[in-house]
Amino acid sequence: MCYRGFSTQQIKSMNQVYTYQEALEASTEYFGGDELAARVFVDKYSLRDANAGILEKAPEQMHRRIAKEFARIEKNKFKKPLTEDEIFDLMDKFKYIIPQGSPMAGIGNKTQVTSLSNCYVIPSPEDSYGGIMQADEQLVQISKRRGGCGLDISNLRPNGAATKNAARTSTGIISFMDRYSHSIREVGQEGRRGALMITCSVHHPQIMDFATIKNDPTKVNGANISIRLSDEFLSAVTTDGDVNLRWPVESTTPTISKYMKAKELWKTIIHSAWLRAEPGLLFWDKIVSESPADCYADVGFKTISTNPCSEITLSAYDSCRLLVLNLYSYVKNPFTPEAKFDYVLFKKHAVIAQRLMDDLIDLELEAIDGIIKKVGEDPEGKTVKQTEINLWKNIKKVCADGRRTGTGFTALGDTLAALGIRYGSEDSITTAEEIYRVLKLGAYRSSVDMAIELGAFPVWNHEKEKNNPFLKRLLTDGQNKDSLSGITDVALWDDMAIYGRRNIALLTLAPVGSVSLLTQTTSGVEPLFNLKTYTRRKKINPSDKDARVDFVDANNDSWQEF
Repeated sequence: MCYRGFSTQQIKSMNQVYTYQEALEASTEYFGGDELAARVFVDKYSLRDANAGILEKAPEQMHRRIAKEFARIEKNKFKKPLTEDEIFDLMDKFKYIIPQGSPMAGIGNKTQVTSLSNCYVIPSPEDSYGGIMQADEQLVQISKRRGGCGLDISNLRPNGAATKNAARTSTGIISFMDRYSHSIREVGQEGRRGALMITCSVHHPQIMDFATIKNDPTKVNGANISIRLSDEFLSAVTTDGDVNLRWPVESTTPTISKYMKAKELWKTIIHSAWLRAEPGLLFWDKIVSESPADCYADVGFKTISTNPCSEITLSAYDSCRLLVLNLYSYVKNPFTPEAKFDYVLFKKHAVIAQRLMDDLIDLELEAIDGIIKKVGEDPEGKTVKQTEINLWKNIKKVCADGRRTGTGFTALGDTLAALGIRYGSEDSITTAEEIYRVLKLGAYRSSVDMAIELGAFPVWNHEKEKNNPFLKRLLTDGQNKDSLSGITDVALWDDMAIYGRRNIALLTLAPVGSVSLLTQTTSGVEPLFNLKTYTRRKKINPSDKDARVDFVDANNDSWQEF
């Protein structure tokens, strides 16, 4: 390990190896007796040495590690850099700003060679065995570096379609869904399996099979699935018309074409979603029309699928790092008649959060270089290594060209409760909208200011994006003086038109599952589901040391109960 830049005390601390019990006890005390939060930290995020020895016994050490790395980037980047202590104070106790998942585990990690991105989308597999196997390898290579993956299979021919090989006909999309599902289940990620999303167009001839495949719990149980719904299909449902099932899906002269009642397909989709909570629904035409990145589809940013948790749609080889603000910390006098949300402080921190997100991109580019270097030094043959190296070179290019970020928040449910607002009421909707408006203004102001100082993302072009409906709302968002907070930024749209912004796309709203256990709040935008004491479960690897298996589900996954 390289110790340059660390103090003597920090080096001594990093060389201290703790037992699992020591770390668990220290972390449990840190979290006020919450063993589940303590185990999530120790199992998933505390730093390990080359022998898997625990180097961080409590989150304070992790936050110091992360703050030091951010400060290193800041010092070499900005005229007025944030200091290590300033960054640490924002992260300490998970109070304000929290890098999510992969960044927490990977920033400053000199032992493991991992990516700092939470999620990726890989190119849709080409309609051949070579293309299908290439996608299989890519999702495994990404998963072993701690990233979740998404891919779209709409361009694979349906079952029974003719082929020009020994099989004569294709086995269809279901067999390949199972292949990808099995692959992702076998890749271990520090006590958890990989994460995968498989998407498919509603116009694919096998969409009925796709929509119902998870009704059998033994099928495709390593992946989430979602259907790309088109305006064409939704209109047919509304008018009780027919939907065209075709392949190739995007072709105007498909080789396979048939029709069925749109409502019949819709009812099947909804029944499966009710029965198994899948498939998810992606309102695809709306997604693409609102996406700032799709203004740059001609230079590689055409949206093709979504990440495993489905909070962010991405182009081929694009990835996203996640960072959240803990909304509950901005409530003054919580659970009292004087409760109030501090929008001014929230916007101030949103500006900083977006800046740290851009720093995280620079840390990620370093991490990708580390992965490429490591693979190059591996003992495998050149041909084997080159496939993986090419994958990460493609990812690096898209990351550098777009500098995409994923700034969001968590704890909305607790925040509304602390303000005395019933979740789901009109007041809650108005409040949530205002919180997100202020987040948007803060993040975009930060990105524009960084563009003024450092330059816009490399492929920025105002003419390409000036009519994007999401971006155009910055004009009205910035002028809204009658909102709950009264916060405005009337110059934001004009400044962005002149200088651009640092990042092709900025915001997302992730589920924030494990991280919300650490903030000890509700997750993402979810409400508090139960006011009484209830059993919580944490998925575990039964072969791990000190693992306790309390429950095994239908997918043969093991869980510990708290």
